[in-house]
Amino acid sequence: MLSHFARALRLHCPHCGGGPIFTSWSRLLPACPVCGLGLERDQGYWVGAYFFNLMAMEVAFVVWFVGFLLATWPDPPWGLFQAITILLMVVVPFVFFPFSKTLFLAFDLLVRPPEAGDFAAPREPARRLPRSSPRDAS
Repeated sequence: MLSHFARALRLHCPHCGGGPIFTSWSRLLPACPVCGLGLERDQGYWVGAYFFNLMAMEVAFVVWFVGFLLATWPDPPWGLFQAITILLMVVVPFVFFPFSKTLFLAFDLLVRPPEAGDFAAPREPARRLPRSSPRDAS
């Protein structure tokens, strides 16, 4: 059970641990390159990932708010608080974005184990090398 989440935190397939499953920070492959698990299991699937990202942002804000107040009480500098809070609200969702996708996928795999149809997603096409012409050989 925890192995799903450990794999997700490494940004690998929560099902088999294969990877990498991201081609860039925000682009996820359609299927795991190792086991073939479709990484978007249903239409509108990433609403759950957005929810995970929102919850991470709210947790970060609460930790920041309580930590800031405890560190600066009884006279907190509210201008500094506002500036850092705005920065936090912009940066955390972008940093957590790929983790929200893999963590939600791990959660979904625990709630709804994969079936044979989940492995039918097409794999990312391999790059083809250009063919050499017969003239290149001479």
